[in-house]
Amino acid sequence: MIVSRRLYWTLWMLPCFGQYFGQYLKFPDPANGAVGESVVLAPDNPPSSTSIQSQWSFTSTSTSTLIITVASGVTTVTPAYEGRVSFDSNTLALELQNLRLGDTGKYKLSLTLSAGDILTGETSLQVFDKISNVSLIGPEESLIEGNSTANITSEGTGSVTSVEWMIDNSPLSPSNHIIFSPDNRSVSISPVQRSDSGEYQCTYRNPVSSETVKHSLIINYGPEDVSIEGPNEVNLGVRVSLSCSANSVPSASFSWRFNGTVTNVTTHTFTIEKTDFTHSGDYECTASNSVTNSSASQRHALLVEGKSGGGGGGGLTTGAIVGIVIGVLVAVAGICGLIFYLIKTKKIPKINEQQKGQASGAAQNIQEPHYERTLDFQMTSGDGNMSERDLYVNQSQSENNDYENVKHGFSNRPRAPTPPPGIKHSSCAPARK
Repeated sequence: MIVSRRLYWTLWMLPCFGQYFGQYLKFPDPANGAVGESVVLAPDNPPSSTSIQSQWSFTSTSTSTLIITVASGVTTVTPAYEGRVSFDSNTLALELQNLRLGDTGKYKLSLTLSAGDILTGETSLQVFDKISNVSLIGPEESLIEGNSTANITSEGTGSVTSVEWMIDNSPLSPSNHIIFSPDNRSVSISPVQRSDSGEYQCTYRNPVSSETVKHSLIINYGPEDVSIEGPNEVNLGVRVSLSCSANSVPSASFSWRFNGTVTNVTTHTFTIEKTDFTHSGDYECTASNSVTNSSASQRHALLVEGKSGGGGGGGLTTGAIVGIVIGVLVAVAGICGLIFYLIKTKKIPKINEQQKGQASGAAQNIQEPHYERTLDFQMTSGDGNMSERDLYVNQSQSENNDYENVKHGFSNRPRAPTPPPGIKHSSCAPARK
């Protein structure tokens, strides 16, 4: 019951004493402005009823100053703000022009309504100098990985509220070798690493302006990881290229050795237009960095095989064909020389005599009837006598005929009677007394 009476009296007193309680005017977040520019201050909830009097005032850290008063349609501007302010009676907005750093502070709006109510609201303004003339100062000497230190310092004018650093559009964070100054306006990198290469961005910022500058760092290193790309085995007569590469900043220069001998090739590619057997061996590529004064080498073994690379069918090479022809000629010459030697030394006739002797021995039984025919021929000749020469001729002819018969398989003929005593087997002439 007591609580109800207290609530009743509170609700009854509010309309009677509203001018003492007042209604609070709401403003957006604190405003920011740049020197020389303008800013508008206005409440979010202006009253719907007509005001009898509107008044804007400014309070700094030490003083309070009336800016403008509007009463019964009459506007009064304080001399310190003449030509710099304007007022909108509908929105109750105050526009402050040609801002100065001294305009930073609190601004209060007071309204007296026709019903006698008093409404107040307050906001703040921060005035900044625009940021300008931002620059970065970095090292001018060449930076070598693991040996150099890079110091980058920023400069600029204006009201700086923050300094932001980035590398290649990603935030640059402190680490064990990246150290920022207390005001964040400079950074030291020691020792530099290849990952520190990139475009550094420094941004000066305040609520009304910002400016970004860039500076590139190049970290030199290498050469390292030298490698040679190319075949290990190739056919004879083909085109071959060996390509050398290395990790290096700046790009490495190249030189080549073949079997330890310096060549005149100074590009990353070693090209052989047409291979021969003299191209087999060790190829050594040396990569050099003129900034780091370092170099590194790699070797590659190449074997040229004795296969033609032009026909695609695996045919013999010209050298192989020439070798075969020469070998055949040598063999033919050797055979001819052997035959000539055998004939010259009469070894071939002796071999034939031996062969005929063997054949005569095999056909001995066949030859025996021939002696009888010879004797018959001698007894029935005209004068009754036959010379030894005629007898030898007839015997030789008969032996040749019998030898041919033996060769053709007449070895089964019946053995003839043993010739009469006195007739030699090796001669057809009768034995002399």
